[in-house]
Amino acid sequence: MLDQNSLKSARTVAHDARDWSRILGRYRGPDDRRALLELLITAVPFAALSAAAWAALGRGHWAGLLLAIPAAAFLLRLFLIQHDCGHGAFFSRKAANDWTGRILGVLTLTPYAWWQRAHAIHHATSGSLDRRGVGDIDTLTVAEYRARSAWGRARYRMYRHPLVLLGIGPAYMFLLQHRLPVGMMRRGWRPWASALGTNLGIAVAVAAVSSVTGLGVFLLVQLPVALLAATAGIWLFFVQHQFEQTAWDRHPDWTWQDAALHGSSHYDLPAGVRWFTANIGLHHVHHLCSHIPFYRLSRVLRDHPELGEINRLTLLESFRCIRLTLWDEAARRMISFREAGLAA
Repeated sequence: MLDQNSLKSARTVAHDARDWSRILGRYRGPDDRRALLELLITAVPFAALSAAAWAALGRGHWAGLLLAIPAAAFLLRLFLIQHDCGHGAFFSRKAANDWTGRILGVLTLTPYAWWQRAHAIHHATSGSLDRRGVGDIDTLTVAEYRARSAWGRARYRMYRHPLVLLGIGPAYMFLLQHRLPVGMMRRGWRPWASALGTNLGIAVAVAAVSSVTGLGVFLLVQLPVALLAATAGIWLFFVQHQFEQTAWDRHPDWTWQDAALHGSSHYDLPAGVRWFTANIGLHHVHHLCSHIPFYRLSRVLRDHPELGEINRLTLLESFRCIRLTLWDEAARRMISFREAGLAA
């Protein structure tokens, strides 16, 4: 991670957050041919790997389950394409983005319109201590944690435990929570239509494929694929905002531009992993201008290399983030339960 001097230097590079937001606007604008190519080179291998795994298991070759790993990587990339569709950044036409997002939502088990709304709230409130709770990972300040009852502290500890965040949590979210418009049940018919329409699409897809493969074979392949992709997706989301020198503020000190630039990480991943994660590691750039297609994010870094040092995390460094659980308002950094206990 950056030390304090490097961090201070990075936060004063060339432009402030508002300037960067304006500069990055020039990279907006989807390329439909590039988008279609990205969709094809992701969806076709995913379908081929799934079919190969079904065929192998159908013949009793359990080694076919190993194909779930690369299939999950392609499914994760399909989710990130769906993510760009939700921002209106993948295709140039809204209808193309929305229908692509809806269809991909059947594969990713994610109701497109419901998720799109929740994710928009996340972008609008990220880093705000006064507007937490929608589309983010629950985070308490040290003072809030200490003010809770013993049971309240225990529940938060359980929630932030790695086995829950990266094991039980992804399974619950994608298999159960996404089946209903949780958090938006009183916001009209659209969230319900999104969730129930996705459920119907999933049921039709399962029935169609299972009629050929058998339900057991289908589930033996697709459940591991879905859960591996879900866990990887939650990990990415966690690291993008839950790192030591992130930024949280209360109003009126909070602005979305500062929260985007300083509260989102640059997860500097190896090239192959970066491809499968659709450049989402450039998360500070994405939050500053969410209408930049993922296939243009790397160009931003080439043109403005100074952005690359802001909140930079390598793959190895990111593993240390899992211990960070509380926001220390005085020290302005994320700390662990242990550090909070020692301070108390």
